Amino acid sequence: MAERLESLKAGIIGGLSLCFAFAIASFLNTLVLAKYFQTLASLQSDVNWHLWVSGAIAFFSGLLFGVTYRYIIRSDKNPQLKAGGVLAFGLVRGLTQIELGWNSHSTILPFVVLAFESVLWFGIAAFAVDIAIQLRWLKPFSSI
Repeated sequence: MAERLESLKAGIIGGLSLCFAFAIASFLNTLVLAKYFQTLASLQSDVNWHLWVSGAIAFFSGLLFGVTYRYIIRSDKNPQLKAGGVLAFGLVRGLTQIELGWNSHSTILPFVVLAFESVLWFGIAAFAVDIAIQLRWLKPFSSI
């Protein structure tokens, strides 16, 4: 039961950090990128229910990532495991976005930006889980 509680805490930390990264990226896309780069104007969106659904999806993705990342890294200090976990989640989400852009027959650049953001988001979530483990708010999964 203690391991399940730690996994839940890792999931909440991952979910909140990914949701925070999503909010910052949405803010930057709307106020900075879309205004200065006309090609990226399709990233601009108003606050509506689509944004709320995207935020909920980001939180849920972060929750799943946090739980999985805790099991991936265990007590190891292997940077390849950490990077592999981040890239696995980030590229699955990002490459799906690129494929969507490719199939929509529109400019692919906004979708490449979104793919890069996806990898960055999961990197932020991994950083948050690592910090929580270092601060002993969260226990790493034991390899035994």
